Amino acid sequence: MFRARRIWVTAAAVLAVAGGSPGLAQAAPPLDARPSSTVADQNGGLPPGWRIAGKGEARQLVWRSTAPVPMGDARVEFYSGGRMLGVPRPDTDGRTFRLGLGRGAAATGLTGLHVRAAGRELDAAGRSETQGGRRSAAVAPPSRLPANSVDPGKPGQYATTTGEYDLDPVKLRGFPQPVEMRAVVVAPKGATGHRPLALFLHGRHSTCYTRTNVTGDWPCPQGTQPIPSYRGYLRDQRLLASQGYVTVSISANGINAQDDAAEDGGAQARSSLVRRHLARWADWAADPGSAPAAVRNAPPADLSRVLLVGHSRGGEGVNRAAMDSLDPPPAAQDGYHGPVRWHIRGTVLIGPTVFGQNPVADVPSATILPGCDGDVSDLQGEVYVDGTRSVSRGAALHSAVYVVGADHNFFNTEWTPGQAQAPAEDDFYDDPDHRDPVCSPGTATRLTADQQHKAGSTYIAAAARLFVAGDDRVRPLLDGSGRRAPSADPARVLTHAVGANRAGGFLPDGKVTVTGGRLCSAVDPDDRVACLGSRVKGASPHFARWETDREVGRRAVALHWSTAGSAVRVRPDAPVSLGGAEDLALRVIVPPDSTGTRLDVSLTDTRGKRATLGRTTVDGLPGTERTASYWAREVRIPLSAASRAGLDLKHIKSLDLTPRSRSGQAWLMDAWGWRPGTPAVHEAPLARVDIGRTTVKEGDSGVRTYRVPVQVSGQGSGQARVYVVDPVTGRATARLVTVHPGGHDIDVRVEVKGNTRFAYDVDHTVIVKAVRGAVIGSYRGGVTVQNDDPMPTITVTPVADRVTEGNPLKWKVSLSEAADVDLSLVFVVTPVTGGPELSTKDVDPAWLAGASGESPDPERPLSQIKYLYLGADVPEGKLSAEVTLPTVKDRVTEPAESVRFQLADDNGDPQPGGPALTGTVLDGS
Repeated sequence: MFRARRIWVTAAAVLAVAGGSPGLAQAAPPLDARPSSTVADQNGGLPPGWRIAGKGEARQLVWRSTAPVPMGDARVEFYSGGRMLGVPRPDTDGRTFRLGLGRGAAATGLTGLHVRAAGRELDAAGRSETQGGRRSAAVAPPSRLPANSVDPGKPGQYATTTGEYDLDPVKLRGFPQPVEMRAVVVAPKGATGHRPLALFLHGRHSTCYTRTNVTGDWPCPQGTQPIPSYRGYLRDQRLLASQGYVTVSISANGINAQDDAAEDGGAQARSSLVRRHLARWADWAADPGSAPAAVRNAPPADLSRVLLVGHSRGGEGVNRAAMDSLDPPPAAQDGYHGPVRWHIRGTVLIGPTVFGQNPVADVPSATILPGCDGDVSDLQGEVYVDGTRSVSRGAALHSAVYVVGADHNFFNTEWTPGQAQAPAEDDFYDDPDHRDPVCSPGTATRLTADQQHKAGSTYIAAAARLFVAGDDRVRPLLDGSGRRAPSADPARVLTHAVGANRAGGFLPDGKVTVTGGRLCSAVDPDDRVACLGSRVKGASPHFARWETDREVGRRAVALHWSTAGSAVRVRPDAPVSLGGAEDLALRVIVPPDSTGTRLDVSLTDTRGKRATLGRTTVDGLPGTERTASYWAREVRIPLSAASRAGLDLKHIKSLDLTPRSRSGQAWLMDAWGWRPGTPAVHEAPLARVDIGRTTVKEGDSGVRTYRVPVQVSGQGSGQARVYVVDPVTGRATARLVTVHPGGHDIDVRVEVKGNTRFAYDVDHTVIVKAVRGAVIGSYRGGVTVQNDDPMPTITVTPVADRVTEGNPLKWKVSLSEAADVDLSLVFVVTPVTGGPELSTKDVDPAWLAGASGESPDPERPLSQIKYLYLGADVPEGKLSAEVTLPTVKDRVTEPAESVRFQLADDNGDPQPGGPALTGTVLDGS
């Protein structure tokens, strides 16, 4: 069993690109990265709960949680200090997670290990409740907004009919097991003509169940049943069907059970499944007689008017399906190759993941953010709004819908306790000793399951009515205008948006100068640079982390004042036009639970004329250290004062924000000229970038150069930011690249030196994000270099294997030949073959606590301690290392006692016939 640092590969990744300048980034630490516990001196320096399993190419880093970790949508990720090691695979016990260590950055020193999922720390006690909020006073919900003129949550005129279809399973690329083609259809009765189609895709949830247990298997083993997650949106479907929509909710259990091996978390597979269903609907529209009964009983679907609704990873899946419908993916990575015979008018994304941070700028979207999400708890779906700015023409509305007091699961009745067929739970884990004043059940802000689902249905219907039916009267429910849908009461639902009739933006992620405040980075480990430093309790959806610890271009304007009256000025590199706008719309973050932050807003034109538009007041959201409540409220100020003052609104030079509160903090996300209305969306021709991965052998000699596979398709030229991650240091270089279809603008080369000494596989990883005029499909890839040399043979020689108590036992562990990596050999304690065994009272208590997390009391044989290991670290190029076991002298007269540690196998168990460390300790009294 080994832990290695690969240093012999020449990891020079040469980025041959046009334009831009390089920056540096270090791979993926959390802002508040810290060790989960004291690092042990033995066990390869691993804290309790962690171990190294396997040897050679099967070497794994293993973490076992003290409590079950439910199968969810957020990715479980291993970190070493400030560096993301990778995404481990879960065992069937729901507690054990394994990460192969033949993977680039994972092969460096493993210190400060911890586990995270969407910002939550899991390794303190297996789940995040141990990190829970302290007891504090109850939090009041936001005040109720005025009612909108139209309420889309009211049922329509049609009765509904429900049926299901179950077609032959399909094979998806990269997935060994076929995936089901099963769905439930809810349609209006008596509706004439072709009706718009709404397709639902659930997220990543357990796949099979018994009355008391759930699993992630596929196909479901005998004695278990598939969890019908696809039936969890029947309420939403019935509401839409009553309003005249044909709806279909599809099953994706086969993807959920297999997507842990997919580099993109299964987004491309989910897109393929969605488009396969749409292709069947197109077939049935052309030949109604071939359709299943559930489809024949529905009105014909109008595939030119399609709404996609996705929950969690299903949200990322339908976003990718919308992208793939506009800009087809490379055939080599997709599971559907047929023509596109449908048009996606909009998407609704419920608590979505966004691993690729690649929103589709030209398809309108509404992203529902659950304020008490315990799964995708960083609310990373905000990127589906923020990440569209300046990428394309900006005509599509992208709305964020923040639902105070909603959790992740209750939008799906099959994930809701008391409503689901399978065992289910509230994903916001509550702990009686750590009650959360915002999200614990029974607080004034926490919604019941029925209240939450009703709010979700209402806002799904609002998006359908705006994006598909084109009813502008519901736009104020989604675009930050501050209106509510009474059908969603008592839920407090807040919105902001970008796109549509916004123009002339003051964007901190563009070229701007800030005086009186600071231009801060959304993601940066330096508290002096980051928008939210490590000391802040809570998180911001706007600053959700990606796969680098620094991101170029994601910024905001930070205001921090101790006295009123000091203006902060934002000056873009070029004048901004607000011509034709009615209001200035600003998205402003203030700290959670704060009230009454007052700001005067002023504009100055290029002639030097200045006008104060007025004063705005911003309140924070209910929030605690367990929520992502640093979220921007949209406020609007009429531009009439600027017109009266004679400002040239087509040539605005700067924006001033002057705090009028005594002290406080705020962050400006952006400011736009706004006017009402929903413009027509015409998709722009965009370049599409897809990064692939190639696997090569290291070879025995010479130097070979390999290129990361990149395909650029689509139309026109665009810009993307490319990050190349160094596999040894974990740092990344970033550069802005102009891409053209069919071009080789992204040219990442990896040089590999061949030799005949043992090492581990290394991943050279590249990740890409769209900046302007581009979309990113497969955002992550690279070159994997496989070791092709045998592992050295391991032998053990006693140095001091028979000692008097108080003296250390020592052994020499040797290799038959040197390796080109640092090797950590791990030996697991086993019972002795005869006579008394060394006990917990016979060894140094500090060593015991560090090696196992255990106390000497009560006294027991060392072999009764679970996960007790001795580690031998053999440096790269060396042939041996010494292993020491410290003992203590006591006053108890006792016979000679022995101890035995044996080399562990792939599962961390004693390797049959493997070398062992044996020793005897003599009484010293």
